[in-house]
Amino acid sequence: MNGWPILTTLTLTPLFGALVTWIIGRDNARTARASAVGFSLLAFLQAAVLVMRFNTVATGLQFVERHAWIPALHVDYFVAVDGLSILLVFLSALLIPFALALSPVAPNQPHGYYGLFLLLQTGLFGTFTALNFFHWFIYWELSLVPAYFLIKLWGGENRRAAATQFFVYTFVGSVTLLLAMQAVYLATDTFDLIQLADLARSGELGRNLQTKLHWTGLSSGALGGLLFAGVFLGFAVKIPVMPFHTWLPDTYATAPTSVTMILTGAMSKMGVYGLLRILIPIFPQPMRDSLSLLMPLAVLTIVASAFAAFAQKDLKRLLAYSSMNHLGYCLLGLFAALMPSLNSAAGAGERAAVLSGVLVQLFNHGITAATLFGFIALFEKRSGGRRAIGDFGGLRQVAPVLAGFMGIAIFASVGLPGLNGFVGEFLIFKGAFPLAPVPTTIATVGILMTAVFYLTMIQRVFAGPLNPAWTRFPDLTRSEIALFVPATVVMFVLGLAPGLILNLVNPAVLEFVKRLAP
Repeated sequence: MNGWPILTTLTLTPLFGALVTWIIGRDNARTARASAVGFSLLAFLQAAVLVMRFNTVATGLQFVERHAWIPALHVDYFVAVDGLSILLVFLSALLIPFALALSPVAPNQPHGYYGLFLLLQTGLFGTFTALNFFHWFIYWELSLVPAYFLIKLWGGENRRAAATQFFVYTFVGSVTLLLAMQAVYLATDTFDLIQLADLARSGELGRNLQTKLHWTGLSSGALGGLLFAGVFLGFAVKIPVMPFHTWLPDTYATAPTSVTMILTGAMSKMGVYGLLRILIPIFPQPMRDSLSLLMPLAVLTIVASAFAAFAQKDLKRLLAYSSMNHLGYCLLGLFAALMPSLNSAAGAGERAAVLSGVLVQLFNHGITAATLFGFIALFEKRSGGRRAIGDFGGLRQVAPVLAGFMGIAIFASVGLPGLNGFVGEFLIFKGAFPLAPVPTTIATVGILMTAVFYLTMIQRVFAGPLNPAWTRFPDLTRSEIALFVPATVVMFVLGLAPGLILNLVNPAVLEFVKRLAP
């Protein structure tokens, strides 16, 4: 470890904040809220320093911290960031204070509510920085626990059923992931994710599976495929990939809206990150062998979720399916990057474009999706909890500022050029089409339907005659404008100057593409 252990400090800051908030906020909701916001802003400042100090030229790991932890199990405390993770660390630091600011001032048991938010942030930071599977999995599971209790204790109607469904789905996925990686450990004697990727690339992982797990009676290829399936299921549930998605609509609709902001803005990214950090590097060949199944799942996730969003009457459910639709583009890009190419030089360029698009899409979708759910929180606050599309109408007449700001976020989500949502989708489709032309062409139906359901929502909520029930519907206050201005500025800045984030990821993407070569 060289210099100040900034990643450890960053990860422990919200954990310490959770303990402080739990202690000092037991009898005062405003104290609990102020403590949580303060510690989340402190974490944000550290993440901002991390980004500013990040070397945009280097291809390897940065801010590395490594210590022997459990030598008998070959477990090291190993954390670092690179271009695959730096944006997600910053996104997690950005969204938590945003969501906390939109949380109710005095929820029931505020010390628990705000403390669990900070504990969730610790899980996110750890997941995006840990590079030894042993403690990476601890953080992976740690994020599940506070999310479950936030939904179960502070959610809406049927919150217990939704929380249970969320827990069961994600827990089953985690079990298959853990069992598969334990088998990999038995074959290699290491949990080091970087070392495992090197073993897979050299072919030694397959040989070790055959040699040390021969008692299974399976060939190395069959065993590798089985382990791949277990790991994939763990990540597919978290994203989610259809048909492992049925927990998502109820969970997103039932959770407190500020919690849903984190579920869609940050936690869903954990699954895609797992594909990038674990699944593709450690199981490249089983993944290539499964593309005939995986690619249709990506297309299904894009297209079917867009049609499902169009059919929704509830604003939160509409945005829930929209989130699936946008993450489906990331799946399309990742799977296309593994497709064989006749021209290796051109293929490498397209793979670099598509993987850059995936990383940019993860960050930009986190911003726009969380912002849209933030506006839903305002709708619920102003209307006594109503959020059905049919409950509103003509709101632009009485709340033009709200309509304008939300309209910008909607058009960013649609992918309007000049806003941040366009950049990632453009790069994904630009790179994916030469590599997988048929699936990519079918997936464009999802883009069309995204525009249809979002424009339909704008028409029904903001246009047309004003619903008499909302003649006194409040427009955005100055404090609310101040809260949404940063997110709106980010949408414009990253739409007009995408190089600000592309420069962060490009070296890591080029190195990743190099390692993708069979």
